[in-house]
Amino acid sequence: MLHITSLSEGLELFKALGSDMRVEILNLLLENKNMNMNELASRLNITNGALTSHIKKLENCGLITTSSESAGHGNQKICSISFDKILIDLDRPEEYGSVYNTGIPVGHYSNYKLCPGCGLATSDALIGEVDDVRYFEHPDRYDADIIWFTKGYIEYVIPNFIPASQKITQITISAELSSAAPGVSNNLPSDISFYLNDVCIGKWTSPGDYGDAKGLFTPDWWYPNWNQHGLLKLLVINQNGTFIDGVKISDVTIDSFYLDYRSSIRFRMGVDDNAEHAGGLTIFGKTFGNYGQDIKVSINYAPMHPDEP
Repeated sequence: MLHITSLSEGLELFKALGSDMRVEILNLLLENKNMNMNELASRLNITNGALTSHIKKLENCGLITTSSESAGHGNQKICSISFDKILIDLDRPEEYGSVYNTGIPVGHYSNYKLCPGCGLATSDALIGEVDDVRYFEHPDRYDADIIWFTKGYIEYVIPNFIPASQKITQITISAELSSAAPGVSNNLPSDISFYLNDVCIGKWTSPGDYGDAKGLFTPDWWYPNWNQHGLLKLLVINQNGTFIDGVKISDVTIDSFYLDYRSSIRFRMGVDDNAEHAGGLTIFGKTFGNYGQDIKVSINYAPMHPDEP
C-alpha cells in the first residue's frame, strides 16, 4: 500500500494520474498482473517510444515497477503494479508533533510462541529444518528475511529513542503480511491479531497466501510452490483508535498506554488459539515479497504537559 500524508508528498502521483493513457495502463496491469512493453503498446495502439514516456512517469512516482526478461531478440521490460492500495491521509493533527522513524528486520524478534508448521529463511537459504521450532533460536535468525507459522505469535521490541520529556501520540507500523498455507492458496483467510504491550489493539483477516506470481524481491532459489508475496498493511494507533489502511479496527487508543520517552514498546503479531480463521501468518522482509522493506515504524511525539509525571 502507498501511504501519502500530504498534498505536496503526493504531487508527482497526482500528476501521473492526470493522464487518461496512464490510467488505462494501470487498468491493464491490474487486469493482467504484469505485461511486457510490446503487449501494452499493442493493446493501447501506441508506439513503444510513446509508451516508454508514460511508463517512466508511472515508475518514478512508485505506481509500477519494471524488470527485464530475456526474450528471443534481447531483453524485454516487464511492467507490474507496485501497490494494491493507495491511502491519502490528510488528517495529520498538529498535536501529533515530530516523528521518529525506525525499522525492524524480520529476524530481530524478542519473543515468540509458535507451533510446528513454521520456518524462517535468509535471502540465501533456509535456517535449519522446516517445522522445527528450535531453529527460531538459531544464531542465523537475526539475518532472517521471511518468517511463517500456522499458530502462535512473534513479538518485537520497537526502538524508542524519542527525545526526553516527550510523550508518544501515534505509532504507525508498516509490514508485508499474508497467511501461511502448506504450499500456497490465494483463498486462505487468516485472522491476524496485533498486540501492543500485551493489549490486543485489533485484528485483520488476511485473504490468502499468495503464490500466483513470483514476488518482485523473492530470491531465485525460493521454492515456486511456496508463498511468494503478501499485502503491505499500514497499522496506525493514535488518539482516535486503531486503524488498518485507514479503516478503524478497534477503539483502543494510544492514550490508554501512557507511552513516553522512557517506555518499553512491545509489538506482537500472531494467530490466536481461538481464531475463527486460523490460516497462519507470513512476514516478508526486504529480500522477499513485493515491497523490499523491513517492518517500518514511525513514532509521533509531542512535549509532555507540565503536570504529567
